[in-house]
Amino acid sequence: MDTALIYGAYGYTGSLIVDEAVARGGSPVVAGRDGERLRDVATEHELESRVFDLERGRAIERALDGIDVVCNCAGPFVETAAPLVEACLETGTDYLDITGEFQVFDRLADEDERAIAAGVTVLPGVGFDVVPTDCLAVMLADRVPGATELTLAIASTSSVSRGTAKTMVESLGSGGVVRRRGRLVQVPTAYDVREIDFGERVGVTPAVTVPWGDIVTAAHSTGIETISVYAGVSKRAIRALRAGGSLESIAGTAPVKSTLERLIDATVDGPDGRELTQDRAVVWGEVTDGKTRLRGRLETPNPYALTVETATSAIERTLDDDVPAGFQTPATAFGPEFILECSAVDRWIDEPMAVPS
Repeated sequence: MDTALIYGAYGYTGSLIVDEAVARGGSPVVAGRDGERLRDVATEHELESRVFDLERGRAIERALDGIDVVCNCAGPFVETAAPLVEACLETGTDYLDITGEFQVFDRLADEDERAIAAGVTVLPGVGFDVVPTDCLAVMLADRVPGATELTLAIASTSSVSRGTAKTMVESLGSGGVVRRRGRLVQVPTAYDVREIDFGERVGVTPAVTVPWGDIVTAAHSTGIETISVYAGVSKRAIRALRAGGSLESIAGTAPVKSTLERLIDATVDGPDGRELTQDRAVVWGEVTDGKTRLRGRLETPNPYALTVETATSAIERTLDDDVPAGFQTPATAFGPEFILECSAVDRWIDEPMAVPS
């Protein structure tokens, strides 16, 4: 029987994915570096546990003995993805994670040839980042062959987990990034703002550029070489982001990051049960070939609730050998309709419009 291992199984999102996997009849191996916290998860569900950190490659490889698929839920993924992927390539184990960090996607895309040679699937981003955006990008690009520019945007009021908050702290001081003509280009924090119509639930909202993973994954999925990603936020938040941009050299220092991480440990838990079941998010997209413009959007459950569903489904499908080897994105692995297989996801695709000359 094929076996999945969930690393970071006691974190906020990891524990929810374990719950869902068990509820679907699975028996994943739970893993992480904190033996005491791991023991609680394993005991609750009567699962096998494996305690290991990511400092020693050989130890990771031994811990993957008998494992067919790893789902990494331990961030910041810029620190955890590379050693786990390296061990997966050595042991022939498929790799999944729930990252949204563009640096991780960019790094793992470079492992495509090695992964194909090893017969290993490398599929990061099987959560809210980047399943709905990746699938929407392909849906739109397929309808405008030859599209040269893609814009994506996300609006959500959900609170964040401790792991997500720490990943955000880790990125302080790095500014923003967009894709221009096939290259990742550094830009200032919140360098561009535009009004985006997110539909009835959110309405027309200001949105600001953010360096999310789609600047890498959507290029891989669609072939489009100019990509920007926006987040819907308040005007007050935009002013704060721009003001904070001038302080990034300070915010990115080790003492400041350490202080913020301690504050996160003391104050951040993650979305509560009401948020998980009631909150919604909207993903918006636009493609153009210079002559035609096409827009669409998806409305989804709470980002963490969606992550639990998409990640668990991705684990199941990868265990079924339903994914090609090599570097994949959710849309290239499962097709753009993958997001529509999830519960309570609605889609709208507008009629194509001519671009004013």
